[in-house]
This record gives sequence, structure tokens and C-alpha cells, in this order.
Amino acid sequence: MRRIYLDNAATSFPKPDAVYDAIDRYNRQVGASERGNYASGTQATAAVRGCRSRLARLFGIESQADRLIFTHNGTDSLNIALHGLLAAGDHVVTSALEHNSVVRPLHELKLRHGVETTVVDADATGRVDPAVFARALRPSTKLVVLVHASNVTGAVLPIAEVGEIARRAGVLFLVDAAQTAGQLPINLGDLPVDVLACPGHKGLLGPLGTGVLYVGPDASERMASFRQGGTGTESEDEMQPAALPYKYESGNNNVPGIAGLEAGAAWLLERDIASVHQHEKQLVERLLSGLAGLAGVRLYGPAAGADRVGVVSLTIDGFDPHELAGILNQSFGIEVRAGLHCAPGAHRSIGTFESGGTLRISTGPFTTADEIDATLDALRQIAGST
Repeated sequence: MRRIYLDNAATSFPKPDAVYDAIDRYNRQVGASERGNYASGTQATAAVRGCRSRLARLFGIESQADRLIFTHNGTDSLNIALHGLLAAGDHVVTSALEHNSVVRPLHELKLRHGVETTVVDADATGRVDPAVFARALRPSTKLVVLVHASNVTGAVLPIAEVGEIARRAGVLFLVDAAQTAGQLPINLGDLPVDVLACPGHKGLLGPLGTGVLYVGPDASERMASFRQGGTGTESEDEMQPAALPYKYESGNNNVPGIAGLEAGAAWLLERDIASVHQHEKQLVERLLSGLAGLAGVRLYGPAAGADRVGVVSLTIDGFDPHELAGILNQSFGIEVRAGLHCAPGAHRSIGTFESGGTLRISTGPFTTADEIDATLDALRQIAGST
């Protein structure tokens, strides 16, 4: 039985061969940490600098590469931003669609410091109205947080419009790009985004254990250092350096992972992110078209043709989502995700919270039409068995 991997919203697989090669080459031939004044140490430093420059090109900020901070993953990036930006008496506006990587840090900040949060509701298709964000702002609002695309419905949210609302009010805007970095073109030189957090191991095609945090000019003035330690610079001073990236980047980086991440970014630049998105959009349309009208199958999220990433959520009458995922894996070799997807608010919005969530199918750049057709055949068989 062949393996069909359709859980790219959790982590992308497979990666380009160049990613595996870069990690292996670094581990076998370099092996050193950064900042050493010898050949392999210099190579390590160059690997980190090279990845930072490559990502800066990908995000449209080639002259501002040092504003890209390397982290452990998207959750780490969000925690660095949220804990660094918010303090006692602050107010945040966010959406019901956020991942627990936003929800739980905000809850912790409420418990520790009394930070207040206003949650903007989403409609039944997983969309939000920018005007509601404007009405939610207060004099004490310090931050607006919005996911770029829902990891449950795949809906792409209006970050440009919400960002402009925040900017006019003098409020910083943080975007969670976990489902869009590497899947949608993102030009941080043009967008009204002050902070952007993303994993390196999803759309950017790097390995697990990599993440990225963009910190814009206004944000870096206001955002405290989340962790402190060695940077290889200003070592005589007990104070964490204020210069970027060192203000937010202490200790040894995951240099083998960063070498792999650079290879992933290079692959995306060579092929163009817009073409990657078009490929996944066609696969989603194929999947939605094949499921439309199938008895017992319920689809959630935007209508076919709407702006979305490669994520489709569904349920089948008579099946628990986890049961359904188990059948797909055991009987058909298809690997998908089931449950609440760490985004309970999104499931409340689309009406699937009480029933345990959805089955989520998520495509990647290496997903094929044949794999989508095989998944459709499997779902038809399961739906027809009730």
C-alpha cells in the first residue's frame, strides 16, 4: 500500500532533495557552531547569514535581512513577539480563528499581567470583517494579531486591510503566517505588517526545529528581548545587545536546520511562490469538485474558487473525525489530520467544536492530482458504506 501524505498544514513532506542534502552536508562536513575564528566556524556563520539573506529576498526586504530572527518554530516566534510586546494594562485585538500558539500566550499574559484581549468573531465560512477590528480598538490597544490563513478552513484573511486599520491607529500589527509563508507571495516591504511569525518547516520547506520572526522598525523599538545570552558580540557587557538580530537571538542557532531552510527558500525562489500556490489551488479545486454533492459529506470554509490555501476541512455523517482519519490511514495509506487542530475558536465559528472538529486534508508542492483522486475514491467508499 503506497503512502499518501496530506498533512502539509502540520509540516511539509516531502522536502526538496536539496534540503536533505544541505542538512547532511552541514552535519558531515562542517559540524561547527557559529562565530568560531576558524574555517568551519566561519562556514557556520556564513550558512546562517546566507539563509537570512535568502529569506529576506523571499519576503521582499533584501536590505533588511537582520530583521529576520531565527527561532525554534512558529510557536516560538509568536511567544517571543507576544511576551516581548505586551505588558500590564495593555489591550490586544485578535480573532476567533487563532491557533493556540496565540491563544495560550495571551491567556498566560492575562493571568500574569492582566493583559486584556478582545476576540473578533468569524463567520461560518471562517472569515472576518476588518471593520470589526476597527471598532474593537481602544486607547490601551497595543497590538492587533491576525492569522494570515486559517489552519482549519484554509481561508486567506485580509491582513492588508486590518494592518492599515492598525497603522492608522498607531497600533502594532502581528501576523501569524504559519499557513502562508512559502505558499503565498508575502512582500513585507509593501504590507502594513510590523511583526510576522512563521515556522520554517511548513511552506518554507525547511526541517522541523526551524522558525522565523520578522521584527519591523517600529516593533523593534518597543519589543523587549524575550531571552538573553551569548551572541558573540559585545561580550563584555551584561546587557543584551540592542542591535538586530542579536537582541532576539541568543545562544547557538540550529545551523544544520538553517542550512536546510536556506535550500528550501532557494527552491521556492527558483520556482516562484505564485506558481506553487497555483498548483495547490488547482488541487484544492479538484478535491472540492470531487466532494461536492457527495451524500453525507460536509465541507467547511470558503466556497470553491475563493482565496484559500491548500487546506480542506470536512466531516462525513456517522463518523467521528478521528475514526475517519484512522480508516484512511489503515485501509488506504492516506495520512491526514483530525480533531480541533489546536484552533478551537475556529471550530466554534464553523460549528464543528461540539462534534470533535473535522478531518483536515492539506496539500503541498509535491502533492499530485493522482493522490487527490485516490483520496476522493477512498472518501467515496467510506461515505458509501454508511
